[in-house]
Amino acid sequence: MNTVTPVNVGVLFFEEVEELDAVGPWEVLGYWAHHVASFPVRIFAIGREAGVVRCSKGLGLTMDYDVEHAPRLDLLVHPGGDGTNVLQEDEHHLKWLRELHGGGTLLASVCTGSLVFAAAGLLAGQPATTHWRYGQFFADIDTSVDVRVEERFVDNGTVVTSAGVSAGIDMALHLVGRMDSPEAAETVRQGIQYAA
Repeated sequence: MNTVTPVNVGVLFFEEVEELDAVGPWEVLGYWAHHVASFPVRIFAIGREAGVVRCSKGLGLTMDYDVEHAPRLDLLVHPGGDGTNVLQEDEHHLKWLRELHGGGTLLASVCTGSLVFAAAGLLAGQPATTHWRYGQFFADIDTSVDVRVEERFVDNGTVVTSAGVSAGIDMALHLVGRMDSPEAAETVRQGIQYAA
């Protein structure tokens, strides 16, 4: 990665997002940004709208930016949760994801966030995973997706998908290894006391 221009990481939040889908990767990527990375990394909470976002279990979080005013992103983490049902049908949201992808932003999803990526056409003919309970829903969106619900995460180069909830932590550690180094990922893993 470029060591002068900051690497910008966005974690998307929306109404009914699953808390651990979002804050698990946030912890990993935030720990990396603040304690491990040898180059500047900035992490932002990106909301579909400005203000406070209410998560699925009631946690309220204040956003740094809404999607319209977010800085250039090198990585976007798109969590899952009940709110993804609406996002799969939201053409404005799907267009935004396609634009990010087309502009070179690495996209990563947790749980049912991958169903939103499929709805945007970003997983056509590609391997992907999601929570084991939701794998069959790919067939309703795009039958060309190579569904691998037994995998913790799947990296197809420009899009990384993870299985449900806690698998987002494993995926985020993989992303640190990919964007920085395996040693950096191991340092983060030890720092957050996550079992190998």
